[in-house]
Amino acid sequence: MRWQFIANIIGILLFFLGLSMVVPLLVSIHYHDLAQDSFIHSIGMTMVAGLILIILSKKQGDDNYINQKEGMATVALAWTAISLFGALPFYFGPEFTSFTDAFFESVSGFTTTGSSVMTQRH
Repeated sequence: MRWQFIANIIGILLFFLGLSMVVPLLVSIHYHDLAQDSFIHSIGMTMVAGLILIILSKKQGDDNYINQKEGMATVALAWTAISLFGALPFYFGPEFTSFTDAFFESVSGFTTTGSSVMTQRH
């Protein structure tokens, strides 16, 4: 199994996840909701992790074919990595005190299950 090839794909996905976090950052800035710092930290950590994986996993050769075993590993690791890094804005924000709750909320959002651990504050 070509772990460097898998790491390269996950690095690219993480980099673009970090880029996609710019949209909620802009919304946060527009509405002055004080969540900018959590998005800035999350964007930085996600994009840096993605770039590190991309740089460390330079492709060897021109074989871009991915076999079934590598595809399954890539999908499983990508869902896990994206959910972990997607939990960062929740964790750095004021709503969640445990990373487990932030991770659950992230998985729920990415998989569109609609389940939530958020409670309504008054």
